[in-house]
Amino acid sequence: MDFSLTEDHEMIRDAARDFAQNEIVPVAAQFDSSGEFPAETIRKAGELGFMGVEVPTEYGGAGLDPISYVLVISEISAADAAHGTIVSVNNSLFGVPLLSFGTEEQKKTFLTPVASGEINGAYALTEPQSGSDARAMRARATLSSDGTHYVINAKKSWITSGPVAKYVIVFAHTSHADGTEAGISAFIVDAEKPGFACGKTEPKLGIRASATCEIELTDYECPVENRIGDEGQGFKIAMTVLDAGRVGIAAQALGIAQAAYEAALEYSRDRKAFGEAIGSFQSIQNKIADMKMRIEASRLLVLQAAWAKAKAAETGQKNTLNASIAKLHASETAMYVTHQAVQIHGGMGYSKELPLERYFRDAKITEIYEGTSEIQRMVIGRHETGLR
Repeated sequence: MDFSLTEDHEMIRDAARDFAQNEIVPVAAQFDSSGEFPAETIRKAGELGFMGVEVPTEYGGAGLDPISYVLVISEISAADAAHGTIVSVNNSLFGVPLLSFGTEEQKKTFLTPVASGEINGAYALTEPQSGSDARAMRARATLSSDGTHYVINAKKSWITSGPVAKYVIVFAHTSHADGTEAGISAFIVDAEKPGFACGKTEPKLGIRASATCEIELTDYECPVENRIGDEGQGFKIAMTVLDAGRVGIAAQALGIAQAAYEAALEYSRDRKAFGEAIGSFQSIQNKIADMKMRIEASRLLVLQAAWAKAKAAETGQKNTLNASIAKLHASETAMYVTHQAVQIHGGMGYSKELPLERYFRDAKITEIYEGTSEIQRMVIGRHETGLR
């Protein structure tokens, strides 16, 4: 079996690496400290096609494949996970539902400006009382008596890019004017219309430059033509999106782990103790070996999940298992590697003078969002046993 990248994939990876190292690395610490949204570098990412990697060119994207996508996300996240998060949301959480379930008009109107990086998109599934248990959401969308629009009332939380998004994909239980329930449905919401409001911006441990907030919709009138897919299809859409999104988060985790590993490796060669480079000590070499092993295993799982994603798109099959395995392994690898990298650096790893402590803080979220590690184990376990 040939696991090497194609020449095109290497070119895409190198372009993403050059952009990340030259444009993002110099400003990453500044934006982490301030918590401001990095609008300028995100705009540049859009110009390079990174905000819509898999989106066809006719809808403003780069028209590339899933392997290209994970290479881009990994390189950007190695420079700064917050930038990686922003890019990932536009590509997966916002782009996938419109590509997979949207109408031609929805793709032209809503997907094109987001995929080209002109504006930002967001995805609103989580609520204060419903995270992993998405079916427990309280959001309601009631069809008007004349059938022209839905009236949405909802409070959503932990919405990545919420404060800066022009369009937000919102999930809500649907009902008709007579009270008949139709299940969960998905809607494209314009954040600049009456009835939409952003709540508090979350003060986060990591990925601080990725703006996250609560959003609230109060008697928001959403045109029927802005519903994605059929009524009651929302849960299927949400799960399809998460399968795609988990591949991106796995790539993000891989990028964080790679950056921490490279920093630790360099430090182990340069730092002297007892007259020797600390990398010559067996205890440090053991750490380096374990870090390298987990990273390379994660890399293969991420590439496998991306390859399987492309195949699934051709066959209409799900990529749930591969996505969950890659996300679980890569996210736990990111936490392990950043922890060990801080330990190898000692006191300097704890200092904000180096990016290690940021890698460590950023890694944690990869075990939580788009399905916690516990949820991934449940998904994998149910798939393998056939039991629920």
